[in-house]
Amino acid sequence: MNHPAPDLSSRDPDWWRQAVVYQVYPRSFADADGDGLGDLGGITQRLAHLAALGVDALWLSPFYPSELADGGYDVVDHRDVDPRLGTLDDFGAMVAEAHRLGLKVLVDLVPNHTSHRHRWFREALAAGPGSPARDRYVFRDGRGAHGELPPSDWQSVFGGSAWQRVPDGQWYLHLFAPEQPDLNWSHEEVREDFRTTLRFWSDRGVDGFRVDVAHALVKDLSEPLRDLGDLPRVAEEALLLTAPGSHPYWDRDEVHEIYRDWRTVLDAYRPPRAAVAEAWVPDARRALYARPDELGQAFNFEYLQARWDAEELRRVITSSLRTAGTVGASATWVLSNHDVVRHASRLMLPPGTDENAWLLSGGHAPAVDQAAGLRRARAASLLMLALPGSAYLYQGEELGLPEVSDLPAEVLQDPIWEQTGHVRKGRDGCRVPLPWTTTGPSYGFGAGRAWLPQPPGFAAYSVEAQDGAEGSTLELYRRALRLRRKLLEGESLTWVQDAPDGVLHFTRCDGWRCVTNLSANAVRLPPGEVLLSSAPVEDGRLDPDTTVWLA
Repeated sequence: MNHPAPDLSSRDPDWWRQAVVYQVYPRSFADADGDGLGDLGGITQRLAHLAALGVDALWLSPFYPSELADGGYDVVDHRDVDPRLGTLDDFGAMVAEAHRLGLKVLVDLVPNHTSHRHRWFREALAAGPGSPARDRYVFRDGRGAHGELPPSDWQSVFGGSAWQRVPDGQWYLHLFAPEQPDLNWSHEEVREDFRTTLRFWSDRGVDGFRVDVAHALVKDLSEPLRDLGDLPRVAEEALLLTAPGSHPYWDRDEVHEIYRDWRTVLDAYRPPRAAVAEAWVPDARRALYARPDELGQAFNFEYLQARWDAEELRRVITSSLRTAGTVGASATWVLSNHDVVRHASRLMLPPGTDENAWLLSGGHAPAVDQAAGLRRARAASLLMLALPGSAYLYQGEELGLPEVSDLPAEVLQDPIWEQTGHVRKGRDGCRVPLPWTTTGPSYGFGAGRAWLPQPPGFAAYSVEAQDGAEGSTLELYRRALRLRRKLLEGESLTWVQDAPDGVLHFTRCDGWRCVTNLSANAVRLPPGEVLLSSAPVEDGRLDPDTTVWLA
């Protein structure tokens, strides 16, 4: 398929406000060299799929040198490419092809920590206690008679203490895996190095950045370190129980000085480079990261976490639009990503289900009806794409992929599995490589077996199986994104107040409407021309788990 070269002279600084951004998890997208691991060459070869899908941009999860202690988020060098995934020249070729196809490119930035193999951390270990090299990280003496106890009771997101002892007796902080030592953001050399990183990728044509755990950079390191006590380990739960900005290491007020500094770097480019914060913080705090003099946008995880319930979704949508509007940002919407159970499975779990227990059961307790899950996922996706603001899609959701919940223990790669002593299964089930064809050892992902096993059922979800197939999920997404470009104007909606119970019904500024039936019963379809529906609409009836767009 030939695509006209876009007019890259456009300098629209607001391209991201209503963009559809497609998340690429590089190791699971496409494998060009046949080693079983996705790579930059594979991404470049498959960019036409994204252009045909109709997205505006792609966001690449980390592709940097890494030992994969945390799926690439343990970065050895923030300004290079993992040799297993390609080279800087390959990255340049990918960006050039994306731009030729009219696609913007965002990359993941991981500023909270480095890999323990980063040259700075190796210098710190060699230099010893009290050295300037150690001051780039968070090293502390231990408690107890011989320093044998961690400096505080801070907990790792992946389980266990957030402190790791080194042979000379000191401890270093790692909010994630021990292979991911936290940087000390009060150190000017750390700050300057990331300014350099922002410029490095921006100079290579990157259009924006997704900032990993943006709320974690600044810690209260005053002595003695403050213990958490009974605060929950999960960040968003703990933040609800502490005064805003006062948690020892999550969402501290001082972090915003960093992003105001970054904005001066990003605004030096034409158009300014976009940025979006991954910040698991309460709704009102999220707006701070999205201020125009900071990152400009922040992920909305309340929407992702909302139950399949009309009143809850209406509340979250209304609140999210209001929160974004307070700082002049556009709202963001996301249903799946590389850290959560895919929504084609998650939305079918009964309220209150322990997702980890479900994964540990291999997806059998409770069993999920995949056909019903796909129907609900299609309705949820069409609802999301009708909302004003930016939509972030996760690779494979346009195929309707379910969570691969029955991966055997011996193939698991996520450090959560080992770090928690096999108590939490981790995130591998949403990271299984994509199926492109109906046959082959990895369904077109590459020439050989993929790094995580794909279930036989993936053949039916493949791009080849769905391309041009009337009613397929892939064609639904393509049609929705084509219509979205024509219909999406303004950044507001109006709720229809007399909608039946369990039904979400809103209008947009140009008069088109979105109706989603989340109830258990069919309802009468409002009058209007059906532009698109997530499931067949017959006899003027809108069945449960169905979304329709009306002219």
